Amino acid sequence: MICSLAVKIAHREGKSFMKDAYVTQPFRIVPVGQYQKDNAAYLMIMSSSPGLLDGDDHQIKIDIAPGAKLQLQTQAYQRLFHMKGHSSQTMQVTLGEDSVFSYVPHPVVPQHSSHFLSHNIIHLASNCHLLLSEIVTCGRKMSGEEFQYNHFQNLTECYVNDRLVVKDNVLLQPDRMPIQGLGILEGYTHQGTLIYLNSAGVSPDEWIEAFYEKYGETKDVAFGISALQHDGFMVRVLGYGAEQLYLLFKEMQSALWEKLFLN
Repeated sequence: MICSLAVKIAHREGKSFMKDAYVTQPFRIVPVGQYQKDNAAYLMIMSSSPGLLDGDDHQIKIDIAPGAKLQLQTQAYQRLFHMKGHSSQTMQVTLGEDSVFSYVPHPVVPQHSSHFLSHNIIHLASNCHLLLSEIVTCGRKMSGEEFQYNHFQNLTECYVNDRLVVKDNVLLQPDRMPIQGLGILEGYTHQGTLIYLNSAGVSPDEWIEAFYEKYGETKDVAFGISALQHDGFMVRVLGYGAEQLYLLFKEMQSALWEKLFLN
């Protein structure tokens, strides 16, 4: 089933707001920033479906006007159910000049025999900031179901003024690779990626040092952070619990949002 969500964020008199939205079942999009003191837009993607089923195709499109700031949130963990074929999701985000997009979704839980393809395509104009993350678990760990999914792939492409500057491809196939071997998960069960990128000429060096100092020795977590060729950085984390990695990414988001994105 094709499921669509399209949102336009506008900016007027110093405030960002949802100008237009189009959704089909099972999606809903809800403003959740009523108690925030800043003038950014806060939206939550909600769904009446428990997760992605065989044949589902989620198509998400977000258009952020010049000067607008959007923090997008999710309702709950994203579950990928048993599939004979596959499910997919495509998210296209366009940032106008001087805009901000920040998205730290809940972790993905790929269940037995699931096959998932995800593609993120982000276009930044000048003077923009982007924060994007994803966390994938081993499956229903508490039920004894670990690495029984077939295929998980998340491809992210980021463009600045139509030039490709970041391309990241996370591909996990437990039945075709030594998933917990050296150079892959190395005994850990959960993996996360966070990308920060800007087209405003802001050096990421201080943030890289600060985040490594704070999280580099986190218990039960392997934390790595490195600079991108363009202004920004990428974080890879390995761990044993989805909530721990999710809260770590949320802390990083809060620091960047308050001290950098809102300025």
